[in-house]
Amino acid sequence: MERLAVDEMDDRIGPAAVVRSLTEPLGLTDLAMNYYELEPGDSFAYAYHSHEIQEEVFYVIEGTATFETEAGDVEVESGEAVRFGPEEFQRGWNRGDERVVAIALGAPLSYGESVTLRHCPDCEEETDNDLGRADDEAAIVAHCTRCGTETGRWYRGSMPGEVP
Repeated sequence: MERLAVDEMDDRIGPAAVVRSLTEPLGLTDLAMNYYELEPGDSFAYAYHSHEIQEEVFYVIEGTATFETEAGDVEVESGEAVRFGPEEFQRGWNRGDERVVAIALGAPLSYGESVTLRHCPDCEEETDNDLGRADDEAAIVAHCTRCGTETGRWYRGSMPGEVP
């Protein structure tokens, strides 16, 4: 058995005010689990994205999350859950005035290939992006896979992470 206090976990760099990975501390081998607190304007993800083999479930504990989907925006309120299947595009946001608290579950643990669509100012359209650590390890950086332009940069606790 593994037990942990979520409030005592360290935050990781992410697109939300608080992102805590529970996967490794709980010793999970077949499931990814993350805890999120989103301030207004924050997101669960760095980009509108899909995972080749992983399905994701978001359970909203507090607030209302809005998910961009191919079918349009979907609001998920406190006490509700939403599931996205493999290869289904989505990105969740806090578009309200109140904090959103949620748990995200993904299975299997591996994503397979991911597609991360972000606006590239040089290509002037949505393009796939690679995510990686900045040279100083202090930030996560997104780069357009077509032209290499930086399209986003996130620091621990800083938002929104979009390149001006």
